[in-house]
Amino acid sequence: MKHVRIDELIIDDEAGFACSKSKLVEEGLPHLRPFNVADDGGLDLTQVYLVPPNEAPKGKAQLVAGDILFNNTNSTDLVGKSAVVNEPMVAGFSNHLTRVRVDRNRVDPLWFGFWLRRLRSTGYFAVNATQWVSQAAYRTADLRKLELGLPSLDEQRRIVDMLSRAEGIVRLRREAQKKAAEIIPALFLDMFGDPATNPKGWAEPQLGTIVDEFRYGTSRKSGDSGLPTLRIPNVIGDKLDPTEMKLVGVPDAEVNRLRLRDGDFLFVRTNGNPDYVGRSAVYESDVIRRAGFDGDNCLYASYLIRARLKLEVVNPRFLQSFLSSAEGRKRLREQARTSAGQYNINTEGLASIRIPLPPIQIQADFEDRCRPLFGLQELQSSALSKAEATFHALLAWGFSSSDSAAREAVAVPSEANAGSR
Repeated sequence: MKHVRIDELIIDDEAGFACSKSKLVEEGLPHLRPFNVADDGGLDLTQVYLVPPNEAPKGKAQLVAGDILFNNTNSTDLVGKSAVVNEPMVAGFSNHLTRVRVDRNRVDPLWFGFWLRRLRSTGYFAVNATQWVSQAAYRTADLRKLELGLPSLDEQRRIVDMLSRAEGIVRLRREAQKKAAEIIPALFLDMFGDPATNPKGWAEPQLGTIVDEFRYGTSRKSGDSGLPTLRIPNVIGDKLDPTEMKLVGVPDAEVNRLRLRDGDFLFVRTNGNPDYVGRSAVYESDVIRRAGFDGDNCLYASYLIRARLKLEVVNPRFLQSFLSSAEGRKRLREQARTSAGQYNINTEGLASIRIPLPPIQIQADFEDRCRPLFGLQELQSSALSKAEATFHALLAWGFSSSDSAAREAVAVPSEANAGSR
């Protein structure tokens, strides 16, 4: 297999253009941003910003099938994310993106897109990006310097077909998981009505009246030993994800103060994204144990707030379903404040949120009806995880003879970037 420089395969690359949100219009030119680059290597057009057409410099408003949008500037973990355009588009793109066109006589754009995803999955871009205060960047000029093993076009297309089929299964699993996740919110609305209008007239006490205690977490740093400690990345959606939990050593007195117990609520109190602030999950020791940690001695970090509920008046599952609803998220966002680019919510803000509160027995009945649905969600989540693992194994196998240069680059960061980390 012949090894070539990427520079030989790229026939053109073009940086995008900046356009502030103040210039957005209701009808205009689509201006693709990094959030439009989907995890599956395509474009996510669920939300598209529109800008005046005259904002686009000449030549920066046309995309053709096979163009690759490369995310050159973003947070460290998102640098290098890329998407292949599957049909011609009249659209501009952000200066955080670079449009890359490859020589289709030598390389299939979809194959090249998968190779970029493989490169990112090895951690190459995260390691070799130039680090700034709040973001990282990787230059297309540096991408051009890399080498890869280039199989024949027929072999490239065979690999694309295999990976596309595997990713199709992942996509179906994601859709099944999404549908399973929609059942409980539908049941909530059926039993309790829309909390925005409260048609059943439930009392609406403040959250602070049904909580025994709010408490902030530990600010101590993680280390090689200590107790498992939940952080912001472990509170995903309305569930705990104990993957990659950290160990934190704290004095016994602090352990007793911060130890979590079943039914405790954890709220995200600060983040750069307003939709993350107030995100919550119910603590379940069994979830922590299944991940191999001590569920009876689990702590939480300072960017989280623990709420210890009065379980005789509020059911954790009921409260979680309300807070995950559109109205619940709205009430949480209303309590968020900004400071130095961060959104924050404090215990006073949480305590003031109004909660529609049916009798505890009706809440318990809701949990009983949900219980079999939790099992269905677990099955769908497990199936998705297996499908994703299979795809990534095939991705690694498909490029095992093509990405040796990238693996070496990951192992030995470039001299130019070494000083910036």
